[in-house]
Amino acid sequence: MTISKTQRGRAAAAVSLTAVLALTATACGDDGSSSGGDGSGKGEITFWDNNGGPRTAIWTEIIKDFEKKYPDIKVKYVPIPIADVQSKYDTAIAGGGLPDVGGVGTAYLANMVSQEALEPLNKRLEGSTLKGKLVDNMVESVTAAAGRGDDMYSLPTSANNGVLWYRTDLFDAAGLDAPSTWTKFYEAAEKLTDAKNNKFGYTIRGGAGSIAQALDAIYGQSGITSFWDGEKTTLNDPRNVEALEKYAALFKKTTPAADVNNDFTKMVAQWDTGTIGMLSHNLGSQQDHQKALGEDKFAGIPAPIGASGTRVQVSNPVDGLGLFRSSNNKDAAWKFIEFAASHESNSKWNKSAGAIPANTEAAKDPWIDETESTSLAAKALTDGSTKIVDLPYYLPDWNNISKADNEPEFQKVLLGKTTAKAFLDKMAGELNEANKEWQELGNG
Repeated sequence: MTISKTQRGRAAAAVSLTAVLALTATACGDDGSSSGGDGSGKGEITFWDNNGGPRTAIWTEIIKDFEKKYPDIKVKYVPIPIADVQSKYDTAIAGGGLPDVGGVGTAYLANMVSQEALEPLNKRLEGSTLKGKLVDNMVESVTAAAGRGDDMYSLPTSANNGVLWYRTDLFDAAGLDAPSTWTKFYEAAEKLTDAKNNKFGYTIRGGAGSIAQALDAIYGQSGITSFWDGEKTTLNDPRNVEALEKYAALFKKTTPAADVNNDFTKMVAQWDTGTIGMLSHNLGSQQDHQKALGEDKFAGIPAPIGASGTRVQVSNPVDGLGLFRSSNNKDAAWKFIEFAASHESNSKWNKSAGAIPANTEAAKDPWIDETESTSLAAKALTDGSTKIVDLPYYLPDWNNISKADNEPEFQKVLLGKTTAKAFLDKMAGELNEANKEWQELGNG
């Protein structure tokens, strides 16, 4: 049976309403256990890392520092693979077993807020040492993504940025300029391709996570700077359709055929060990490139500049830490959040991850300028030179629409089984319906 987006939206609203009623009913009892409590500020808290594995080592170090400062608090660390994090949270929300603190990105924040899983953080932040020390646009991003007015349900810790990585050695040998514009990008993709000898100009993401990369490419080329035009999305604007047609046409012409199934892990590994000219990913893969290629064979720049002369890119999810409503030790959990977002810890974490700190003091640390790609990315996000197309993370169904529901459809575009227009029309229709439902529930 096929479930329409309208049915799914109503089901999500019903789940949310049921959760609210359940919380209200139990809160009227003597223990109020389902809505948790502040606790003693001591004891054990459980922390779920939303990118367990790649970030385990740095979180282990930060937790050790935290426990040294707060010897009366112990942190139980649980690494959750990034691909499983939303389903893990949904399962725990439905059946119990949520942590006290967890990594919560803006891509799935609204879904968790709609299920009343998270505690608003405004009052705690107001009385915190972090007050006034968080990057404004990251605070605005997590607040908007929650879809609850001025209430903030995730304390921002970092932002990533899209990077066009390119092999400087291959570019130099071919006499090519850096791919700083889309015209130069397409020129390099073609010139660096020698398919018979397994050399390609670009690797395109066709597996998990493909939609975000495709949106970056189409808005970057079309120059459209808003995701909405009134109540309708600009996604299927003819200029975006034309951009996607050109971008998708790279597949198997200047890219490996295996790209149709490649997620970021496979794509990065393929680029690091092969002779592919360019890769679109983010700052997080820089250390992988350094280990595989050394520092002299690659460089990273923000998204290419379009025909308008302006760089346009879609918003990247802001990562953060959420305090769960069901926690019985919220004071201790907040101490951990506050510590993790402090200058030293936030700088340490973001340096390890190759991301941009949310703490304003950490964002000024010297290591930011030590790496050109990080420095350029930070400037692109803060100096006003880049127009950001804000994706609607606040829609409860955004993650489903932009991932599981349409990633297979994007593969069909690459394989020539459907057109760019049909793909964008389908996704736009789903987003328009989701936005209408969201507004009918009193939002917007």
